[in-house]
Amino acid sequence: MHGLAHVLGNAAKEPAAKVRRRFDGLLGALQRHRARAGRLAGAIDHLCKVARSYRPGLFHCYEVAGLARTNNDLEHLFGSQRYHERRATGRRTAPPGLVLRGSVRLIAAVATRLDPAAGRDLRRVDRQRWRQVRARLEQRRRTRTLQLRFRRDPEAYLSALESQAEQLILLS
Repeated sequence: MHGLAHVLGNAAKEPAAKVRRRFDGLLGALQRHRARAGRLAGAIDHLCKVARSYRPGLFHCYEVAGLARTNNDLEHLFGSQRYHERRATGRRTAPPGLVLRGSVRLIAAVATRLDPAAGRDLRRVDRQRWRQVRARLEQRRRTRTLQLRFRRDPEAYLSALESQAEQLILLS
């Protein structure tokens, strides 16, 4: 177990392919010698099964510079964002806008904290992609508005839908 942790620690800053080969080799050695482990043979089987399930996403942090290696790093990043959000708004819980615009707000907040944007950066924005993001956010807002209307008065909401359906039938 300590050997796997050492390989994944990658103190020598080796490339992802080499870390992957060393990790796979160590897992293979554990499987080959599992009979000598005695009562821990079942634990070795479980470790190999879990390692296989995590393997596809396990080595991205060695390929992409600056990518967090552990969930703890990501939790720290999101936790600090939650702390700043709470401090700025005075709320103990997440603000309602976070549900609608969370994907955009979180990325923008983290990105500006890591690398503050300058005015010249705005020139490079892809306007078509920006419009797509805005349209997606607007669609989510409309959906939530309709959900709220339904929760407040289901009878009125459903009768309005029925009248719209009748109008569509009459038009065709």
